[in-house]
Formats: sequence, structure tokens, C-alpha cells
Amino acid sequence: MKTLIQHGRTIDPASGLDTTGPIAIAAGRIIAIGRDVPDFQPDRVVDASGCIVLPGLVDLCARLREPGYEHEGMMESEMAAAAAGGVTSLVCPPDTDPVLDESGLVQMLKFRAKKNHQSRLFPLGALTRGLKGEVLTEMVELTEAGCIGFSQAEVALGNTQVLQRALQYAATFDYAVWLRPQELHLGKGVAASGALATRMGLSGVPVIAETIALHTIFELMKTTGARVHLCRISSAAGIALVRQAKADGLRVSCDVSINSLHLTEADIGYFDSRARLSPPLRQQRDRDALRAALADGTIDALVSDHTPVEADAKALPFAEAEPGATGLELLLSLALKWSQDDGVPLQRALAAVTCAPAAVLGSSLGTLQASLGQLVEGGVADLCIFDPAASWTVAADTLRSQGKHTPFSGYELPGRVRCAVVAGHVAFESHRDAL
Repeated sequence: MKTLIQHGRTIDPASGLDTTGPIAIAAGRIIAIGRDVPDFQPDRVVDASGCIVLPGLVDLCARLREPGYEHEGMMESEMAAAAAGGVTSLVCPPDTDPVLDESGLVQMLKFRAKKNHQSRLFPLGALTRGLKGEVLTEMVELTEAGCIGFSQAEVALGNTQVLQRALQYAATFDYAVWLRPQELHLGKGVAASGALATRMGLSGVPVIAETIALHTIFELMKTTGARVHLCRISSAAGIALVRQAKADGLRVSCDVSINSLHLTEADIGYFDSRARLSPPLRQQRDRDALRAALADGTIDALVSDHTPVEADAKALPFAEAEPGATGLELLLSLALKWSQDDGVPLQRALAAVTCAPAAVLGSSLGTLQASLGQLVEGGVADLCIFDPAASWTVAADTLRSQGKHTPFSGYELPGRVRCAVVAGHVAFESHRDAL
């Protein structure tokens, strides 16, 4: 199908492009940006008047809940949520049931996602079998099946020797290891350690649960030469260590969740289980440090940390409720809100959800590396079109995700996605009168 997008403002954070003019798409590729193509006869014309056209969003952490947790989310519902949020590429952690530790499971997941025609799926393989932290998985086979890296998801790896061997093996093939820095024993609480958690009687997770893990990871990186992506940094002290590690030349990247970027422990309120998250929400000084680090590039990417949770699992006392919140449909709007609140240039805010996360994926993308998260003539036609003047209120009935719980319920957020295009195919479209 040939598609013509016209009358929009085109922004490509990767190149700094900010222009007006048509975008012509054919055979799943962009054939022209900002110029007319002679004799181009589109099958479909998308009117982007008053809207911004940018590369499709790339989300480095989104759980689709399949296989094993279909009562909390289905491939169809969560992919529909991704498209509605302008997310055209997403990375899913391996903590499914069964765990993504066999090539057949990965191939099945990739096949189902491809048939869905709504977003590109990049699975992470399990670092250890069953995420038990004992035996390494067959990383070569998992990579051949389509994994772009290896992770323990939320399961802290307590055996440092196993982690060392994993990093050594991964470094041999230049595979990326994705780790959420959390010391096994110190990280078992449900809220950030501090006066608020003490007053509420909630078990705490101290900042040193993150920093001890970071020190260990960085020391092992120095001896192995491994490439590591740190998932969902949550503290000011953690950011300081990451900044130093980057200055020392370690091959490290990191991301932060939309929850930690905007919220603090005070948002727990009166034991609101929607704010039961992992990592836990921390103090305002931590949130401010995270926002500054994302602005200056110390933090590479902003992620949704999309984790749909069923109603029954949230209708429990705070400490017993399942951690997680829906986020795919909020990612773009919360990036825009951060830009508005802190005066961050629009190009930088959009880079944090497009080209910067694509750069984290790097060579694991194969032929897609040259154009994913960017607008490039000849590159893949993955685009997001949004209305920057529109606003919307977060409510359960506005979310396409099967998970309806988010601490942002009731928030009025800027920006509304009007259209998402994946490989030249219109995966989502919403007209102005429906906004």
C-alpha cells in the first residue's frame, strides 16, 4: 500500500529535522520526507493538520502478559494499547510463564506478534534457566530465535559468581545483559525506606539496595568488558554512580520509568495499591535527580514499565497487592508533560522515547538499526502522529490495555495520538472528533 501523510509538522530527534511537508510511504518504507514525489499515487492519504509526525515510539519495557498471565493481559489487547500510544516497537522482559528460556517459546511469541500487525516485538531472553539464578541459558540459540539481550527481569541475582560467568559469556558474543540493580535481600520491601514507610508500617527498600547492586555490576563490567543496560534506575545515588561509570568508559546505558520520573512516595496516599510499583516510588530529591539525568542524557531512555495487573490483585492491602501499572498509552503524554514541567526542549523529550531507546538496542536490531526510531528516506515506515494541542484525562474506560490500574488515573495529560504506522501499515487511527 502507498500512503501519503500531509499537512503535518515533521520532527526527527535523531537528525534534528523539524520541517513541514508530505511524507510518502510505499512497500513499508519511507520514500520521501518533506518533498513531493512525481507520479506518486497514494492508496491512502492521512491528514496530519495541526499534528506532529515523529518516528514511532520505542519502549524498552512492556509486559504483554503472554504466555501464562492471560488473565492480566493478552497479546491482542496490549499490542492494541501500544499502537494507541504511538509505540511501534517494544521490548518485553522474559518473566512469562513459562519463562522465555527456550528458543521455541521466543519464536512462538515473535510469530504471534508479527501476525498481530500492530507493533514490533523484541523479546529479552532469560539470563538463567527459569530465572532461578543457577544455570545460564543457551544464549546463542535464544539470540538466533530473536532475543535482543538477556535479563533476570525483576528477579535479583544473588549469586555473584553466576553473574560474573553470565557477563563473561555475553561479552564473548557482545550480547547485551539487561539488569535491574537490586540487591537480593535488601530489595524485598514494598516501599522506599524512609519516614513515610516507617509511619505507614510498610517494609522498606533502602537506596543501598540499588547502589550495592550497581557497585557489583560495575566491578564485574570492568573485568569482563560486558555491555549492560540498567533497567529502571530509581535513586539520586544510583544516578551518580551511573554518571561516573559512563565517565569511566564502561559500556553502560540505563532507563527510567514514567512512574519514577513523575511520582514520589507521597503518591502512595492512603495505601493506594495503584502506586504499588517495582522499583518503589522514592523521595522528591530522587525524582528531581532522575528528571535532571534524563534531560542531560545520563539516563538514555524513558520507558512505560507497562505491567497490566488484574483487578483482584490490586484489591488487596498495599503490601499484598501485585506491583505494576499500565503505561503504554501514557508514555508519549508523560514525556510531553515532563518537557512542559521542566522546560526540556521538545526534541530532547521526544528523543527519550524514539531514537535514544533505539540506540540502546543497537546492533541487536540487525538491518533495522539504520532506521528504527528515526525518519530516514529508505528506512522503515514506523511513525507516530499526535496532536500536541489535545489533552485527555486518564481513566479506565479510556485505556485499551486489559490492565486498567495506573497511579495517573484522573490526571489530565497533554498530547493525543491520532495515528500509528508500523511498516507502512496504519495500526491505529483516531479522528479529532473522537478525542
